[in-house]
Amino acid sequence: MRASPMTDSPADSPHHLQHAPSPVPRIWALVACAGTGSRAQSKGPKQYQAIAGKPMVAHTLQVLSRVGDIFQTLVVLSPSDSYFEENIAQKFCNNDSLLIAQCGGSSRTSSVFNGLSHLLTKNALKNDWVLVHDAARCLVTPAQVQSLIDACRDDAVGGLLALKLPDTLKVEGHDEVRGKGAGRVASTLDRSDKWLAQTPQMFRIGPLRDALQAAQDAGLEVTDEASAMEAAGFKPLLVPGSAQNFKVTYPEDFALAEAILTHREAQKK
Repeated sequence: MRASPMTDSPADSPHHLQHAPSPVPRIWALVACAGTGSRAQSKGPKQYQAIAGKPMVAHTLQVLSRVGDIFQTLVVLSPSDSYFEENIAQKFCNNDSLLIAQCGGSSRTSSVFNGLSHLLTKNALKNDWVLVHDAARCLVTPAQVQSLIDACRDDAVGGLLALKLPDTLKVEGHDEVRGKGAGRVASTLDRSDKWLAQTPQMFRIGPLRDALQAAQDAGLEVTDEASAMEAAGFKPLLVPGSAQNFKVTYPEDFALAEAILTHREAQKK
């Protein structure tokens, strides 16, 4: 018996497949939380030090949880971290939208790369967006994160929050008489086109992972995601941030962060 010829149904036709809509890219957040806090001179990782009644990273994660466009947030921890899940996740976080991976590396860059690889095992797509943020930038606001998303979601490359440099920028020289460490001004740089990079930084997962891998293979030392993308030939978008979105790094930064967060809480009352 001869089979009747098969015809394409509308859903299976080449014409339909050619014009099938692509899934709308989701927006993930990745928080690098594997640092040891050596510059902060704290007893443990600085992201776990209390500021305004909460561990620093708890403030960070609660801000991200209030940004409705973020699908899920991945926290990248050190493989030896035994503190976060019980003391942070269970007490301060919405676990429905939180992912945890103990895949942190020896540097921030390796932690982010490992985190991106982990997201791809959790059904993230290479075309999805990722907002990479520092756990120690606990003063970022939902409005600032949303402004980055709104600026970048239709951009071909992505971008970062950044602050136009407000201060005069000096280049250090050395005092040959007084010796090393006794610097003198060698020159003054034009600050009109200088920006201070902040986080979050928003890029597609696939291109960012490829750029970080390429930088590593080339032996380049990149200090943020935008640097890796620049090395790969891209030009990230600069989105105005805020002077308050600083990275809590040194001992004196904790007091300033405490004052800002306390003031914000008072403004809510």
